[in-house]
Amino acid sequence: MAKGILRAKAKAKGGNTVVKIMAKHAMETGNRKDKSGNKIAANYIQTLSVAYQGKTVMETNMGTAISKNPYLAFTFVGGAKGDELEMTWTEITGATATETAKIK
Repeated sequence: MAKGILRAKAKAKGGNTVVKIMAKHAMETGNRKDKSGNKIAANYIQTLSVAYQGKTVMETNMGTAISKNPYLAFTFVGGAKGDELEMTWTEITGATATETAKIK
């Protein structure tokens, strides 16, 4: 999977930061078949973590029950306009990438 699958918005307000993330990912379970009847290999985001200033503020483990293009929202204490969040995801295939998003 290529970089750039995450779309994130983060907004600091009143000492907290609200983060909304959408992952553009098929989240294949390994149970579906293609038009030829061949099984489509499992390929889904297994873990996603978000760090602020080197400290993890959110971490999730995903599985086959998560829908295509998953959406996550959470709030953490801290964060300031202009700071960056670092988002790291890993697929079941072993592919991994890190992306960043600025807090507005």
